[in-house]
Amino acid sequence: MNPLLLSSILFGLLGGLARGVVGIVKYMEQNRKNKAIDLTYLLFSLAVAGLVGGIAGALADSDRSFAFIAGYAGTDFLESLYKIRRMQGSTI
Repeated sequence: MNPLLLSSILFGLLGGLARGVVGIVKYMEQNRKNKAIDLTYLLFSLAVAGLVGGIAGALADSDRSFAFIAGYAGTDFLESLYKIRRMQGSTI
C-alpha cells in the first residue's frame, strides 16, 4: 500500500477519534447528573468516528494535516446530519 495513503488514513482516523472524544467530553459537561456513559455506545461511537475519519483521510491523501481535518469534519458532518433528521422527525 502507498505510504502516503496509509498515513492519510491514519491521520484521518486520529481526526475522527479526536472528534469523538470532543463529543463525549461535551456530553459529560452538559449532563452533570452523574449519568454513566454506556461503554458499548462509547466504543461504537469511537469506532464509527475512526472509520469515517479514515475514509475521509484516504480521500484527502494530499497531506497529513488535511487528512486529520477531513477526519474531524467528516464525523462532525454525520453528527449534524443525524441532528437535522431527528429534528424533522424522520429516521435515517
